[in-house]
Amino acid sequence: MRSSKAPILSRVHAVPAVRFTDQTLTSASGLVLFQVLFERLDLRGRVRHACRHVFGIGDFKLPELFLTLVIHIILGYRELDDVKFYNDDPLVLRVLGLRRLPSTATLSRRLRSVDVATITNLQEMSRTLVLDRLAAEKLHRVTLDFDGSVVSTRRHAEGAAVGFNRKRKGERSYYPLLCTVAQTGQMFDALPRSRNVHDSNGSLEFITASVLAVDRRLPGCVIESRLDSAFFSENTALLLEELKTFGPSAARTAYYGLG
Repeated sequence: MRSSKAPILSRVHAVPAVRFTDQTLTSASGLVLFQVLFERLDLRGRVRHACRHVFGIGDFKLPELFLTLVIHIILGYRELDDVKFYNDDPLVLRVLGLRRLPSTATLSRRLRSVDVATITNLQEMSRTLVLDRLAAEKLHRVTLDFDGSVVSTRRHAEGAAVGFNRKRKGERSYYPLLCTVAQTGQMFDALPRSRNVHDSNGSLEFITASVLAVDRRLPGCVIESRLDSAFFSENTALLLEELKTFGPSAARTAYYGLG
């Protein structure tokens, strides 16, 4: 049965005052800091803009669902069903601007309905947040670290495959290619892949897009790319050499770290 907005959305957005007393505290009390961070980043508005083409579908809108997942991970949970451990926590509801949390079934059903356009928009939003931070830091050198990471699914999830898994041999897993910023530890971008591919699968296009995105936003910055030996190939070496003459700030761009 469909619900109206009144029992779902909350208009309370003021940051609670922090007091150290003998009263019983919620285990999620540290989220008050993230509430301030989300407001400064306008994270809710950015997510709504990314989901604008499917914003009106369902009782719980995609922005609230995605922010629920962000809080879910911050609290240290990984399984969707773990939402039951904090579904009545007043501070979690306050940070999310909700009166009640979506159920596990709602989260699972809505996540299955997410389209490629929404994922692309959210990736672009995430990259923009990182680039804004790098620009604010006024870094003269940015090191992009490219590496793969095994993510086990423990089930037949869509897109997962059996491949080399050091910790859980024989389990289906993903093998995303990650791009992180060494100076800040931020995740810049990720390329989803199944586990049965080589480390360098799709890396050339991914490296090019990442480097040029940073180059466009920080035209006066020296950009370095760091890769391990799994990426070493003639094509990768040629790409890095070509990127030196590619883009408006090519003369100020350097690459290293192969091998």
